[in-house]
Amino acid sequence: MADIQQAPGQEEQASTASAAASVFTPRTAGTPAERPPVGAIHHVELWVPNLDRAIVSWGWLLTSLGYRMFQDWPGGRSWQSGHAYIVVEQSPARTASRHDRCRPGLNHLAFHVPSRQHVDELTAEALLHGWHLMFSDVHPYAGGPQHYAAYLENSDGFEAELVAD
Repeated sequence: MADIQQAPGQEEQASTASAAASVFTPRTAGTPAERPPVGAIHHVELWVPNLDRAIVSWGWLLTSLGYRMFQDWPGGRSWQSGHAYIVVEQSPARTASRHDRCRPGLNHLAFHVPSRQHVDELTAEALLHGWHLMFSDVHPYAGGPQHYAAYLENSDGFEAELVAD
């Protein structure tokens, strides 16, 4: 897990969260052939204002994209695909109640999807799982005429892009 940043007076909470997270440390592959290439993403951690909402939206999306539930602890959950995993965590040290993708920091996560039809199917289903379609007036070509994708935003302001390969 990424280092847990502590707000003043929250050392005990962070220590508890860190101890819980360490129980779920991913395994290290045994042989060099099983190890990811140097520089590959190890994990992405999203601090969310409401874990239950994040599990509904991110859990559905990641599972639909082939990730499997990987870690689960009182303050968070993660899903893994290959060597990388994505964490949603409701940290007591966060400083805002909503993610703003237009501020410095993470703008969005983009995911490969096998076909245009799959983008369309996921887009339709996403609406039932806490996501709404962004740029609907130019969907599915909001990224340009050669870029078939859906841009989705959940109720906490996180954006996911589904790109047809």
